[in-house]
Amino acid sequence: MRMTQQDTGTDGRNAAFCMGLVGRGIRLSRTPAMHEAEAAAQGLTCRYDLMDTDAGTEGPLAGILDRAEAAGYAGLNITYPYKQDVIAHLHQLSDAARRIGAVNTVVFRDGRRFGHNTDFWGFSESLRRGLPDAALGTVLLIGAGGAGAALAHALADLGVARLLIADTRLKAAQGLAAAVGPVAHAVSDVAAGVAEADGIVNATPVGMAKLPGTPIEAGLLSPRHWVADIVYFPLETAFLKAARATGCRTLSGEGMAVFQAVRAFELFTGRPADPDRMRGTFRRLGEA
Repeated sequence: MRMTQQDTGTDGRNAAFCMGLVGRGIRLSRTPAMHEAEAAAQGLTCRYDLMDTDAGTEGPLAGILDRAEAAGYAGLNITYPYKQDVIAHLHQLSDAARRIGAVNTVVFRDGRRFGHNTDFWGFSESLRRGLPDAALGTVLLIGAGGAGAALAHALADLGVARLLIADTRLKAAQGLAAAVGPVAHAVSDVAAGVAEADGIVNATPVGMAKLPGTPIEAGLLSPRHWVADIVYFPLETAFLKAARATGCRTLSGEGMAVFQAVRAFELFTGRPADPDRMRGTFRRLGEA
């Protein structure tokens, strides 16, 4: 249930929340445990549900949103493949979500639905902390979907001089490049893009447990590249494993998963989250 005045003690503790994650192939997600453990550490009660449309959750997306809102959920996280489709069902977007054109966090409040994008900040924090000296002259971004849009804007804000965007849907790459601005360019020749790039970022679901493989031919990599992946189940994707074997510096999807959850937790509960505590939960699940 959504927090109410009756749910909250005089010290602000013991509030109760329901949240959830909507997506396909998400049964291995660590997000529920991160939110529930953080809530417990703050004296809150939290239930976080997986709404996997590949595993029995009935669609369409509009119906899932309606049911969650009617049940009193504080909000929902949104992942592949719904980050762009969900926008049509919301009342208001944050500046970041509007700019990016994708939503990964929906907050229900006072009969209205507010869309946010915490992937943007989550990836930026992950790259700043995980690869602080990564060369940002030319970066190749693979994927122009909802996650790719967030990462494209994040990379532009981080100061990438030239952002190359590749997608199997060339029009999607071209549209994203136009939205990002002059630093961004759609490319159809991935091999040529890799040859130019200092860093390569996978923003596609390729590499997930349900979509094994690599987003580009691993043989195109060289030790001078840094390589980042947003997939985190498994944490070491085939792409990162090949990159590491080549001698590349790598950045897993852990940081983005943790930091986007940190920001989403605050949006859902109104309370700041502890990034180190949430990262600890994430890692314990990996060890298990």
